[in-house]
Amino acid sequence: MANEFFSTFGGDVAISLTAGANRRFEVRLDGEIIFDRMQEEGQPMPDLMRVRKMKQVVQAKLNSLQAAAAD
Repeated sequence: MANEFFSTFGGDVAISLTAGANRRFEVRLDGEIIFDRMQEEGQPMPDLMRVRKMKQVVQAKLNSLQAAAAD
């Protein structure tokens, strides 16, 4: 999954994938959780559709930052 983000966004974003105790797995963007296995009915890993939704969230964030920088 990390490769999917990297191949799309390269070094433009810093996304953390965090595995933890009690089967915890989170994906964060700028400190905001964009995937939490515990809130996704215990799915072991996000499926392709969920990864695509996360990539849309990342792209929207990049777009808003670029728009703010242009102002």
